[in-house]
Amino acid sequence: MQRQLDIDFVRSQFPGLEHGWVFFDNAGGSQILKRAVERISTFLYDKNVQIGGSYEVSQQAAKALMESRVAAMHLVNASRPEEIVFGGSTTVLLQNLARSMRSQLSAGDEIIVTISDHESNIGPWDGLRDMGVVVKFWPLDKTTYELDVADLKPLLTARTKLVCVTHVSNILGAINPIAEIAALTHAHGARICVDAVAYAPHRAVDVRAMDVDYYVFSFYKTYGPHYAMMYGKYDHLLELDPLYHFFYGRDKVPGKLEPGNPNYELAYAVTGIVDYLCELGRKSGGTGSERELILAAFDAITMQENALTDRLLSYLRSRNDCRIIGETANRNGRRIPTISFVFEGRNSEDICKAMDAYKIAIRFGDFHARRLGDHVGLPQYNGAVRVSMVHYNTLGEVDRLIAALDEILGSDGADQKRGAA
Repeated sequence: MQRQLDIDFVRSQFPGLEHGWVFFDNAGGSQILKRAVERISTFLYDKNVQIGGSYEVSQQAAKALMESRVAAMHLVNASRPEEIVFGGSTTVLLQNLARSMRSQLSAGDEIIVTISDHESNIGPWDGLRDMGVVVKFWPLDKTTYELDVADLKPLLTARTKLVCVTHVSNILGAINPIAEIAALTHAHGARICVDAVAYAPHRAVDVRAMDVDYYVFSFYKTYGPHYAMMYGKYDHLLELDPLYHFFYGRDKVPGKLEPGNPNYELAYAVTGIVDYLCELGRKSGGTGSERELILAAFDAITMQENALTDRLLSYLRSRNDCRIIGETANRNGRRIPTISFVFEGRNSEDICKAMDAYKIAIRFGDFHARRLGDHVGLPQYNGAVRVSMVHYNTLGEVDRLIAALDEILGSDGADQKRGAA
């Protein structure tokens, strides 16, 4: 069912949009929901004490933390709130996960990573080489810019313990078939760890349907504060080494993986994100449970984002001086609106800095996916230009970007391509 997005309602929920800037750097960090900020303030003003006490306010703080886990559980369709681990960032959570898996690994065990991942889902596993773990790279096809599951199969052996993959590359923008990858991984007796930072703001997450073992993303790119969560299957979390004090045993899940305790107020902001998605789902014609409303919201979000993606890709394809890094068309909605590109002979940094005068926020570089940037030849352009949109962006803003690009670059590239067509 196609659901229409109420864009006026959406934009009214993000106060940061009121200052005249077009924010097309959302993969670096989205604008925050007003109700997420309100939840933070509510916690700090009304419940700002340590949990675990017998007194009423401490009990309220503990209740708020559990509400945060329940909200995150609904957001990703986990089985129970204890499967939600909070942490400062995706980078931190993945580093913690690697540390907590050390006792499960031996010299000669194998971990597979991809060349297309953000360094957050490569570096922590690469760091296990010091204990004799073998790290293998799943290659990326330079022509299609895709991870081919056929290329994963020969890498899997009886010693494979973990496959680490991104749900969506923060440069390439294409959605990887995680459920298929998970099934293949499990068939070889291994587990899968997914970096979902570039996916979670754009599509509904269902960790059970994908059958993933670990799934990590950041809230500051998903309309909340600078904080993050990791989903882990409960039985797997029980097996992980405690990262907290020695008296936090293996069965103390998820607390043993949250050293120093989670940040209560930032975790509580997650309830604001889910509350917003539920209201958006209702406004888009959804009914039913909290989870059903979240699904309805993301149906409407997908429609809006597909329109944004198609508009920008169409323009970029029209220029004969532009190289799109990734799929050049949004076939069957397989692309999120994170679009990276270079203009032949032009420095990406210069283009982004020129765009500042138009009050349009975009970014250049390798976006901490340096191995991928090197692999596809980005250094000669000082990285790629990246335009990363979300559902609160509009087609009018895309047109504003296109007009600015034509002024900055000159329209010759576009005119020649269109003339040839």
